[in-house]
Amino acid sequence: MQYRGSSVYDKDEFFEHYMNRRHREESPNESIETPSLFELLGCVEGKDLLDLGCGDASIGKMLLTSKGARSYTGVDGSKNMCKKAEQNLAGLNGKTVEAAMESYDFTRDTFDIILSQLAIHYIEDFSALAANIHKALKPHGTFVFSVQHPLITSSFESLQASGRRSSWLVDNYYFSGQRIEPWIGEQVVKYHRTIEEYFITLQKAGFTIHSLREATPRRENFSSQEEYERRMRIPLFLLFGCNK
Repeated sequence: MQYRGSSVYDKDEFFEHYMNRRHREESPNESIETPSLFELLGCVEGKDLLDLGCGDASIGKMLLTSKGARSYTGVDGSKNMCKKAEQNLAGLNGKTVEAAMESYDFTRDTFDIILSQLAIHYIEDFSALAANIHKALKPHGTFVFSVQHPLITSSFESLQASGRRSSWLVDNYYFSGQRIEPWIGEQVVKYHRTIEEYFITLQKAGFTIHSLREATPRRENFSSQEEYERRMRIPLFLLFGCNK
């Protein structure tokens, strides 16, 4: 069975395995992607934030409690994720909306910052989403997001053969569209786009791109030299910082 969007997270066994994987020691999300995301976000003090594909809202809790954000709205299509997010946001000025980000009601000029962590590669129509995000940002608002690096979404050959990535042979890079990734025992639908396609789509939506990052690993974020050297082999993440 193939899972689209966030539907796979409502399979309880998958959800449990994912949460253990996501919050494990030296998860690449924590050691590589999140530091780059915070660098692009900059100061969020007093800002109203929207998080698309918020997961368990761990980042929302951090932004509210230690970064001074005024409000946080997390959007996720998974019931399991929203339940966990509500627990993390309890007692804070944060809320969750159970909805696919494509169907969320993007009210014009509402948020100072819209962010998304590793969720937009599940979306087929990025052009329509980018236009809605631009609409929902206040004037001069910021859009920051991360996706799987296009080198990863175009190198599934070893995964499809064995279920475990043993090489990064890139193929069909310029063919945008659906990819089926074997992940945690399931088949998950993702969408591959080139770096150029992301860039042009953002420009057409009206954004000015001020930053692009490939989340270069930093030695200080790793306790193991071996793990640091392994993560230096190939980029896992691509991040954009944009202004309305």
